[in-house]
Amino acid sequence: MNTILITGCSSGFGLETARYFHEHGWNVIATMRTPREDILPTDDRLRVLPLDVTDSESIAQVVKVAGPIDVLVNNAGIGWLNALEGSPIETIRDIFETNTFGTMTMMQAVLPQFRERKAGVIVNVTSTVTWMSLPLLSVYTASKAAVNAFSESVAIELRPFNVRVNVVLPGRAPETRFADNAMGRMNGFPEVYQELAQSTMEGWEKDTSELTKSIDVAEAIWRAVTDPTTPFFEPAGADAVALGNSS
Repeated sequence: MNTILITGCSSGFGLETARYFHEHGWNVIATMRTPREDILPTDDRLRVLPLDVTDSESIAQVVKVAGPIDVLVNNAGIGWLNALEGSPIETIRDIFETNTFGTMTMMQAVLPQFRERKAGVIVNVTSTVTWMSLPLLSVYTASKAAVNAFSESVAIELRPFNVRVNVVLPGRAPETRFADNAMGRMNGFPEVYQELAQSTMEGWEKDTSELTKSIDVAEAIWRAVTDPTTPFFEPAGADAVALGNSS
């Protein structure tokens, strides 16, 4: 029976993906900073473990406790909505620590066992904002675009060891906590960008296109894991697919 380790399972994409793989008969290791077993059907096929992807000791402990795994899904991430001018460099570093370096460190932690077994799949969750530039998301976009780029390179490195890497790119997903979390970090937003921020928010509110649901992302991750012919960059959600088709 296959085992999957998923980061960032407290809500949104990670939570839905943990449920999805569990329902399809997999062993699931759902990780989050503060474990909440009440949100997942814990049983002999599902474990909830604490994990801080910015802490190398936390990562090493989880990988040790998890035992052999077949799939790693790097989903943990934090949002940031602000103009570059209003983004403290300390905050920028924090975002890269989680979204970019956390992904790298998780991959480094599992690659030895994947390489030795000559089997394994890594799915990195990024965003379609890396395909279409949007205002106020420059820092977040940069952190995710970096994941896109290094994932392509690492995928080539790992081919001789039969280890696959895929990137799943969700579109805009109002049902997740991304927007709330990002806007909650907007303290110190420069006044000179308020008009741009207001027009941007109004544009999002007026958008009537079909947006991404968490189940779309879970299904895209499932495809990436179970079907080797899945494109390296796999969009998730109607808006993501439309954007991918137009680019």
